[in-house]
Amino acid sequence: MPNIKSAIKRVDVAERNRQRNIAYKSMIKTFTKKFMTRLGEYAQSPSEAVLTEVQALLNQTFSRIDKAIKAGVIHTNTGARKKSRLDAALRTALAKAQAKAG
Repeated sequence: MPNIKSAIKRVDVAERNRQRNIAYKSMIKTFTKKFMTRLGEYAQSPSEAVLTEVQALLNQTFSRIDKAIKAGVIHTNTGARKKSRLDAALRTALAKAQAKAG
C-alpha cells in the first residue's frame, strides 16, 4: 500500500479506470454475442424481420465499439478490426441467404 499521497491517488484512479474498462469491454462482448446469435438464426431461416433485427443489433454494436474507442478503452485500430469482422460476418450470411433463396 503506498504512503505518498499522489501514489494513493494513482491507485484509486487505476482501479476506477479498470472497472470502467471492464464494463465497456463486457458491453462490447455482450452485444457481439447477441449479434452473432441472431445472425446465425438469420442464416438458418432468412426473413426480413430477422434481417431488420440483425442490422439494428449491428448498429448498436458499432455504437458500443465507438464509445469504447472514444473513452480510450480500446485502440482505434482494434475497434475498426472488430467492426470489420462483424460486417464481414453479416455480408457472408447475406450471401449464403441469397444462395439459399435463389
